[in-house]
Amino acid sequence: MIENVSFTASGGIRLDAALLMRFPSTTRAFAREACASGAVKVDGRPAEKGRRLHGGEVVEVAELAEAADNRVRPDRSIPARAIFEDAALLAFDKPAGMPVQPLSRHETGSLMNGVVARWPEVSDVGDGPLMAGALHRIDSGTSGLVLVARTDAAFEAMRAQFAGREVVKTYLALVEGTVAAGGTLENDLVHDASLPYCRMIVRKVEKVERVGKVENGVKGIRSEERPMRAITAFRPLAITRCGMEELTLLEVTIRTGVTHQIRAQLAAAGMHIVNDRLYGAFAVEDMVGHRLHALAAAFRHPVSGEPCRIETPWPEWALKVM
Repeated sequence: MIENVSFTASGGIRLDAALLMRFPSTTRAFAREACASGAVKVDGRPAEKGRRLHGGEVVEVAELAEAADNRVRPDRSIPARAIFEDAALLAFDKPAGMPVQPLSRHETGSLMNGVVARWPEVSDVGDGPLMAGALHRIDSGTSGLVLVARTDAAFEAMRAQFAGREVVKTYLALVEGTVAAGGTLENDLVHDASLPYCRMIVRKVEKVERVGKVENGVKGIRSEERPMRAITAFRPLAITRCGMEELTLLEVTIRTGVTHQIRAQLAAAGMHIVNDRLYGAFAVEDMVGHRLHALAAAFRHPVSGEPCRIETPWPEWALKVM
């Protein structure tokens, strides 16, 4: 952290660029953050990031984060209890309603805030500092398994398996209605750019390509609508009744890892996950999250290469159906 320093500015550049030139250990995002917070003053007055400097001004920096500060803040109030632990890997059963990772270095309350408080070595693992070794994400409203690498070697070995679709992930999903038989859903998913928040929708590649913009005379695909192939297999385990409505407990298996793929594909097929209001399910009063649980993952151990399967306990709502 850079604190309580000042320098004389050169002319002809923006303030945020001047901060980067003077302090190469920071980042453009942190320079802009410091300006927005009032931690940077020019000739004694707070200044915006885009202020054009003429030269000779005195720039005072009360606080400016460096790239090394962009890390998960430990938070011992988060109950991060490992269900699996060895020298290479950790596994956790995340509750519904808790995010996997913070979105900024200031945030606490996520699973990884609790993990780094107890296993500080994961803070420097991987190439996403706010992931702190977490190998994948599940939605805040989804409960269940999260895998974390404890070393860079384990991280790279596991990431290669995820990229190669070698990791088989199993979920439990409680959906509205009756599902009599299993099947496989295979779709191209894209972000719904019409909404201010993240939601995925099923689209045909041809349709996406038609709305692609033209750059340098070549028609392309808008990055926010680039299709991502998702394959989801499901089979019914049990059917129950809640009031006048029937519900089906599904076992869901995926190898791909597209954002919201299970939620989006099941909903598109008419199987809405209970309380998943983002994807059209009925709201359930006082329910935290939705009824989707990351149950297990099967892969090759990143050190021994031996087959490995880690499973979380079944959530109470799934046990009640069985």
